Parts: sequence; C-alpha cells; structure tokens
Amino acid sequence: MHVYLIAGAAVWGIAVGLLLPRAAYRLAVEADQPWASACPAGHPVRGWLGPARCATCAEGRPYGPGYGTAAAAAAACAALAVVVGAHPELAVWLLLVPVGVVLARVDLKVFRLPDVLTLPALAGTAALLGLVTLLPSHDGSWTRALIAAAVLGAVYFVLFFVNPAGMGFGDVKLAPTMGLALGWYGWGTVFLGTMLGFGLGAVLGLFLLATRRANRKTPIPFGPFILAGAFAALLLT
Repeated sequence: MHVYLIAGAAVWGIAVGLLLPRAAYRLAVEADQPWASACPAGHPVRGWLGPARCATCAEGRPYGPGYGTAAAAAAACAALAVVVGAHPELAVWLLLVPVGVVLARVDLKVFRLPDVLTLPALAGTAALLGLVTLLPSHDGSWTRALIAAAVLGAVYFVLFFVNPAGMGFGDVKLAPTMGLALGWYGWGTVFLGTMLGFGLGAVLGLFLLATRRANRKTPIPFGPFILAGAFAALLLT
C-alpha cells in the first residue's frame, strides 16, 4: 500500500510539474510589470499551464524552465509520501509542492514571491488543514499550526522591519504558510525548519563571498531557502 502511495505521489509530481513551466515563466517579471504575455521573440503566450515552449518559434523553441521542474516536483512529492505515509495531511502537502516549485523558480529569477501565489497558499493551507482535522487518521494539530503561522509571520515581519534591505516582504507573506506546515507537527519542527532556512541561506552567502561571486550588498533570494528549510524539516521530523 505504501509503495502505491509513493508511486502515486511521484506521478502527481510529474503531472503537475509538466504543467508549471509556463506559469513560472509568466510570473517571473519585476514587481511593477504585468505578467509576461509573450515569448522572448514576441509571440503570444496563451494560458498559464503547460510547457514553456513557443509553437510559433522554430521547432517549438523553449523559453522557460523545462523537464527539471517535473523532476523536482516528483522527487519532492515522493519524499513527502515516504515520510508522511497514508495520513490525510499528505494531500495538503502535495498541493503545496507545485506552488513552492513555482515560487522558488520565480524568486531565483526576479527576486519576487508573487502575492497571487503566496496569499492563496496561506488561506488554502489553513482551510484544508482545518478540514483534515475532521478526519480520524490525521496526525497533527490545527490550532498549533495556526499559532505557528502567526508566530513565524510576526518573526519575519520584525526581521523585515529591522532590515528591509536584507529581506523582501514576499518572504514575510510566505513564512506563515510554512508555519502552518511546520506547526502541524510541533514546535520543534517549527524551530528546525526556520533555522535550516536561515542556515542554508547563510551557507550560500558565505560561499558566494568566499568565491568572490558576490559582495555584502549582493541580493540573494531568500524564498527558496524558506521553502527548502521547511521541506527538510518535514522530512527529518
């Protein structure tokens, strides 16, 4: 049964991963710009789901992320199925994976975490976890998840207020959703996921400084580290 669950999660990851590249391309624009509506050659991009390939360009030339997105989503979904098992909250995490993949790609590209993803993710995750608590086989606390979301959101807001140059407000909006996922399992998981996010970001920053690929003023997208820290904590705990 567990093998089928893992295989099903991986198939889900592949399926949604193949549909994400176009959305990731269209959302990867500066904050004051409209969503991308054309490929780099100027041909119209229709719809939000599907591969980032232009049918008008010669040989369907790709203009955005490719199969790596599907591979990442599949690996993440399968790993979550391994550690969470047949508990209903797994469905919530599997729905969060494609959102996290797109957010990470967009933040790496343009240093932005769009509200069109972060805010619905927060509301949807909170609501779905509330429904999960109605099922007898759930393995977590909705109340603690809500409190953790508020606490983590407050922590990131304070950090943003103290040093707005070091953290974007999109990170503040993403943090509560990760607080929901981490808080579902316990305060130790919240602490571990938060520290892993900061730790991974610090390691990359030090590496870039040591290799002279960046200086102290070089911006680094922090959203992927928030996501990676939370994901790692879920797997470890």
